[in-house]
Amino acid sequence: MKWNLRMVAAQRDLWRPTEVLEAFRAVGFTPSLSKVAALWGGTPVTLRLDDLDLICSALDCTVADLLQAETVVVEQAIPEPGRQTAGGEVPGPVRPVPRHRAGSPRSLPPN
Repeated sequence: MKWNLRMVAAQRDLWRPTEVLEAFRAVGFTPSLSKVAALWGGTPVTLRLDDLDLICSALDCTVADLLQAETVVVEQAIPEPGRQTAGGEVPGPVRPVPRHRAGSPRSLPPN
């Protein structure tokens, strides 16, 4: 989840992080300017629930208004040309499997 503070603040005619900071101070929330700038830029920031309530009261919004879901990119496997198996082409990348030596079993590589 990303913070959507900039859009919510714009609906209240707050166009700079310093203006948002003053709105926060009006309701008793005094974060650092760097934390407000991180929220403004959408950077993940740790907040207490009490602070989140104060942010919502300062901006007259809900928590759902402040959070924006990030898009998820799903990659599809593209088969490499020339790789064949008994059943046809291999649908995706092949995971390496270690060769077993006589007397020294090896584990699988990490994921």
